[in-house]
Amino acid sequence: MKLTISSTNLLKALMDVSKAIPSKSPLPILENFLFVLKEGVLEITASDSELTLRTRIEAEGSEEDGSIAVPARHMIDLLKELPDLPLSIKTVSDSSFECSWGSGNSALPYFPAADYPEIKSTGDDAITVEFPAESLVEGIQSTVYATADDEIRPAMNGIFFDMDVNSTTLVASDSHKLICYTTKDVKAPEKASFILHKKPASVLRSIIGKDVENVSISFDSSSAQFSFGATTLICRLVVGKYPKYRDVIPLNNSNVLQIDRQLLLNTVKRVAVCANKASNHIKLTLKEGQLEVSAQDLGFALAAYEKIMCNYSGDELTIGFKSTFLTEILANMNCNSLVVKFADARRAALILPAEEEAETEKVCGILMPIMIQ
Repeated sequence: MKLTISSTNLLKALMDVSKAIPSKSPLPILENFLFVLKEGVLEITASDSELTLRTRIEAEGSEEDGSIAVPARHMIDLLKELPDLPLSIKTVSDSSFECSWGSGNSALPYFPAADYPEIKSTGDDAITVEFPAESLVEGIQSTVYATADDEIRPAMNGIFFDMDVNSTTLVASDSHKLICYTTKDVKAPEKASFILHKKPASVLRSIIGKDVENVSISFDSSSAQFSFGATTLICRLVVGKYPKYRDVIPLNNSNVLQIDRQLLLNTVKRVAVCANKASNHIKLTLKEGQLEVSAQDLGFALAAYEKIMCNYSGDELTIGFKSTFLTEILANMNCNSLVVKFADARRAALILPAEEEAETEKVCGILMPIMIQ
C-alpha cells in the first residue's frame, strides 16, 4: 500500500469511525482500523463486532493498492500532533508501515487485513426506507434517554422503530416513562419494525452532520445498515418483541393542565433541590388556576414549595412524581406550551404539546405517578 492524503482529512475520518473501536476487546485485531486502498479511495472500517462504522476518503495520490489493519490509538495520537499537510503512508515490510510528512516520519506496526473479521450487513430480504436526517436525529434525541438498562427484557434497552405506510413512530420506555416521536416524513413500503440498541442510536445521532439531508436505512430480522454521504453504520438489532405501547397511552384523562413548559421545568428543578435524594419524589397539587409543586426530606429537615399560575380544568388533584423523570421529559421537549392530562393520582399522566403546537411538535410522553404520603 502506498498513498498520499491530507492529515486533517484523515484525522476527521478516523475520529468519525473511532466511536466503534472497543476500549478493550477479546479480539485484539478490533483495536485497529482496517485500511483498504482501491482506485484512489481509502476505505476505513472500525468495529466492535456489534457495531461497525465505515467511511471513504479520496487519496490525493495513490500508487499501490492494498489493505492493512493499523493501530487505532497510535494513529489518532500521531495525527492529532500534525498540522494540516500531505501525509504519505506506505508499507515498508511485512509488519510495519511508515507515515512521512515534510520534516519527519514515523514507523508503526500493522496487522494483516485477512485477520480482520468479516463484517456482515443486511440480507437480500432487507427492507429499505429513506429517513430525513433531521427527523432521525430529532427522533433519537427525543427518545434515547427513556430507554432502559434491563437484562431480563433486552427489548427495552433500545428504540423501537414502528414503521407504517403513513408514518413512522420511534418509541422508548423504561417502564416508568414512555416517549413516542412520530413523523409523517417516513413512510415504509409495508408495515415493519425493528429495535435499535441505545449505543448505536447514540453514535448515529452524533455522526450525522448538519449537511446530511437523508439517511438510507436497510434492515432485516437481525441487522440494520444506515448510509449517508461516505459513511455507513452497520449494527446488530435487539432481538425480542416490543410491548404493545399504544395500549398504555391514556385516551380519556379528563383533568387537563396547560402551562408554559420552561416555567414548569424551572419550578420542578428548584423545588427538587429539597427532595429526598434517594427517592427524588415531588408532589403536584392542582386546583383551578393554580399549581403547587412541593418536596420534602424529613431526614434532613428540608422542604420547599412553589405556587405558579396555570390553566387547569378538572377536579382538585394531588399527584406525586419522581422529579428526575419529569425533568427529563420536560427538558427533551421543544414546545413552548404543553398540556398534561391526568386521570387520577394513581394512573399515568399524558404529556404532550399544547393544541396550537401539536402540528409542529411530534413528541408525547407518558409518566407513571408514585404514591405519596
